[in-house]
Amino acid sequence: MSDRRLLSLGLLGLAVLFVAGLFVGAGKLSLAQVAGGGIDAETLRLLFVSRIPRTAAALLAGASLAVAGLLMQMLSSNRFVEPSTVGTSEAAGLGMVVVTMLFPGAPVFAKMLVASGFALAGTCVFVALIRRLRLKSGLLVPLVGLILAGIIQAMAHFLAYRADLLQSLGAWSSGDFSMVLRGRYELLWIGLVLCALALLAADRFTLAGLGRDVSVNLGLAYEKVVALGLVIVSLIAAVTVATIGTIPFVGLVVPNLVTTAMGDNGRRVIPFVAIAGAGLVLGCDLLGRSLRSPYEIPVGVIMGVAGAAIFLALIARGRPAHG
Repeated sequence: MSDRRLLSLGLLGLAVLFVAGLFVGAGKLSLAQVAGGGIDAETLRLLFVSRIPRTAAALLAGASLAVAGLLMQMLSSNRFVEPSTVGTSEAAGLGMVVVTMLFPGAPVFAKMLVASGFALAGTCVFVALIRRLRLKSGLLVPLVGLILAGIIQAMAHFLAYRADLLQSLGAWSSGDFSMVLRGRYELLWIGLVLCALALLAADRFTLAGLGRDVSVNLGLAYEKVVALGLVIVSLIAAVTVATIGTIPFVGLVVPNLVTTAMGDNGRRVIPFVAIAGAGLVLGCDLLGRSLRSPYEIPVGVIMGVAGAAIFLALIARGRPAHG
């Protein structure tokens, strides 16, 4: 099947999930009701204030996190890393705690910028650590990332405890779309812009994934490309954490599944990674809304279970750690 046809099928599937997301939830809203024009003001309010923003947020978060995970794997030449396993998301959460402590009245955009700075710093620490490793085995690199993430998370919990912000930190640490409303998710569109930027620079990221020596010999400005990739990953992590919290495994399993089937050409796989990530998060959100309706299970919990199962299956099939 050609890439164009496969892409069309992916977009069609994503559209079906998006429409389904508009009609699943505690509030009563049906497709027949919309098609028949029998919508009152309260139903319109539910649709445009809650359902459309929530479903769009799931789509945008899933797509951007999947692309961020792909970039991390390319730049580190390791298939077992993503923003939530190398300290990037945890550093963004730490940044949210710090800025809330110091400037509690700061707008969300300002908090996001501070969180981005912390996320970038945490990611740079991870990169510096793995560059010093003499033995860069497939499992050692993500192990270092997990240790770093644990240290950063411990710092965030300590500060949050001292400042009585544990509840807020819990919200930033666990992805949940239940509180998404119009006016409270729009920052996630930044993630879509960053995905487009990643696509424009896809060939450079693909070369960077071959390693520093090879890419420099091919004329690539390796350090600049790595810096661009780290900025994109950090901004995506910060935007997601500031808006809906951390969603684990999206950036880990989606790039692995797509690149296993389609190869490592960044320009070719980034659109499919974005679509698959959006579809996975939308599907998990729909499942979370349906299992205990009218109550909800946070998407972070559903994604944690589903992502862990997919990841274990990839390991069982012998997916290599190095790209």
